[in-house]
Amino acid sequence: MDLDAFSAVHGASWKRLDQLSRAGRLSGAEADELVRLYQEVATQLSTVRSAAPDPGVISHLSQLLARARSAISGSHDPSWSDVSRFFVEALPAALYRVRWWTLGVALSTVAIALVVGVWFVHSPEAQAAVGPPGTLQKIADQAFAQYYVTYDGTSFALQVWTNNAMIAAIAVAFGITGLWPAYMLVQNAVHVGMIGGIMALHDGLDVYFQLLLPHGLLELTAVFVAGGAGLKLFWTVIDPGGRPRSRALAEEGRSLISVALGLVAVLGVSGMVEGFVTPSTVLPWWAKIAIGAVVWLAFWVYVIGLGRPAVRAGATGDVRREDAGDALPLAA
Repeated sequence: MDLDAFSAVHGASWKRLDQLSRAGRLSGAEADELVRLYQEVATQLSTVRSAAPDPGVISHLSQLLARARSAISGSHDPSWSDVSRFFVEALPAALYRVRWWTLGVALSTVAIALVVGVWFVHSPEAQAAVGPPGTLQKIADQAFAQYYVTYDGTSFALQVWTNNAMIAAIAVAFGITGLWPAYMLVQNAVHVGMIGGIMALHDGLDVYFQLLLPHGLLELTAVFVAGGAGLKLFWTVIDPGGRPRSRALAEEGRSLISVALGLVAVLGVSGMVEGFVTPSTVLPWWAKIAIGAVVWLAFWVYVIGLGRPAVRAGATGDVRREDAGDALPLAA
């Protein structure tokens, strides 16, 4: 097919469709014309794709049709079905797809924290760099536990939630650099390991784990997910998986936005545990850890129980195909 001749013959129709799509108000005759041209151009796009798949023409016609479709159907108002789809399909699918990245980040973080903690216990120089013996003793005996009771439960939960949600969102958003997630994860691992070393140095590991585990199981998992999602986006730059790099980044980026939004809810739960369960003077330590373990297991039941079947059905966490716009077909 001679694509130049085809474009010359139908160019007037394409221009007219563009004009009608951009018009604010249409008469009845213009609305009918818009629908008719939409159908014609959709057929022409199909012809171009099959006979002369020129990327420029296909992109131009796809944008025309997307704009015309919006003009015909109007803007889409979110409904409860959209909310349901997000929590039942999109979010668990997106979380499930980064599970191995999450596991890798978790194992790396634990390993770094252990190394830092052991090194700190056996390094007088590291201890001196943090502070004199009296300062370390005060951290172990008072400051670490005092941190969880400085504010009332509601204020503390909100403070922790907003801070952690912001960190998680930044880790995902700047994951394409590869630097921010790695820096964030290493910094977090060093901090956890050093505090653990201070507590171990003063026989306070039991207090350390009693205060860390109730909320930390879920909170740290959310951090691992955010870091893993960010690194996955960075890896997409290196290996787009047979897709054009721009398309791969767009698809994975939209999917990981679902992860960032979902982590806001996850960190909200961990913030409630940290604000009301961890500092509780009524609950015994084993009950606090049990509550933390239950919410952590509930998270993974949600991810695996809903995410695995959603991914097998083709879900990725991305928006619907019609909302993402048309894309060039890829050769198998």
